[in-house]
Amino acid sequence: MRPKLRALLLSITLSPLSLFAQTFVQRYADIANQTSQTNITNNLTEYEALGVKYRNTQALENAYQWLVNKYTSFGYSAAQITTDTYSYSGSTCKNLVVTKVGTLYPNTYVIVCGHYDSITGTGTNDNGSGVVSILEIARLLKNVNTEYSIKFINFSGEEDGLRGSQHYVSSVVNGTTPKMDIRLVFNLDEVGGVAGMTNNTITCERDTNGTPSTNNAASSAITNELITCVGLYSPLQTTLSYAYASDYMPFQANNEIITGFFETNETPHKHTATDLLVNMDPVYNFKVAKAATGAVLHFAKAETTLGINTFDADNQISFFPNPTKDSLHINMGNLQVDKYNLVVTDVNGKNVISKNISNPKLIETVGLEGLLKGMYLVTLSSGEKKISKKIVIE
Repeated sequence: MRPKLRALLLSITLSPLSLFAQTFVQRYADIANQTSQTNITNNLTEYEALGVKYRNTQALENAYQWLVNKYTSFGYSAAQITTDTYSYSGSTCKNLVVTKVGTLYPNTYVIVCGHYDSITGTGTNDNGSGVVSILEIARLLKNVNTEYSIKFINFSGEEDGLRGSQHYVSSVVNGTTPKMDIRLVFNLDEVGGVAGMTNNTITCERDTNGTPSTNNAASSAITNELITCVGLYSPLQTTLSYAYASDYMPFQANNEIITGFFETNETPHKHTATDLLVNMDPVYNFKVAKAATGAVLHFAKAETTLGINTFDADNQISFFPNPTKDSLHINMGNLQVDKYNLVVTDVNGKNVISKNISNPKLIETVGLEGLLKGMYLVTLSSGEKKISKKIVIE
């Protein structure tokens, strides 16, 4: 992480429009209130015990596997948990990416990110605090419908000059055809507070960079929304500052919309052997995670009521787009199977497509060329599990 001159903090001004457009949602508060202080403290303790997580160390690999195990324990499937591997300076490093597909805009992503590597010390604040916050958000949102897809990304190589996030932007974001559509990037870096101080304010970061500057206004608007979410879903106060030298910056340079959290009382222990839990404020970290959970629910447009038929009942499986034309995407959600059968049936009950898919990816694509316009029933089955949904071909 990086030094910041908090004397340069910018004053906060919220337009009347943003205040009236963004209102309290009881469902979001109910979810954010499930943030666990026990989880935050225990995960910080476990993260610290993993050691100094620098490149070419077993500690970094152990931290990666620890994260995989955490997301798996929450119920995320192997198809949802992917690894972005890259190399530099003779080192092989891993970004861990967990994808939750949205119900209405599955190809547009809210990215929630932070780095899990450290330098010199265990990095319990910089950035174990961000890591445990992201874990808690992912746990709480696992079974919640969101209109937009979410990618929870744990970057490595941040302490070596944003290596992991730079690789992800160049190789994944820009390597996707068409380019990955990103709604916003929300970065959490060093949010653990300082032991013995009154830690009641979180700094919300916006893009003030001049290259490019075309994303600045949108970043300011999103950060104002973040500020409002903090007030709605946590006891914290807010202050506004600028984005600088963390994993959202490669996204910023790519003209994406960014925002972020950073502790207002800055630790003097970053990048030293004393960056430890004893020098942090885990209660503050808990409050930050609570605020961040409310914000992600807002940014991803989560369901505002608990439906009778919960998304978890069908393992968050979805078929999109619907209506469609030439192809259909199958989102496997958190269903963990080695193979499944996909059948498309027309209105006369005739099976027009039957396909066995082995070792399925999170999203598989099935061609619909040659099928007439109209309504069809798509059925995915594996063992005793069977899910059917209607689609329309235009």
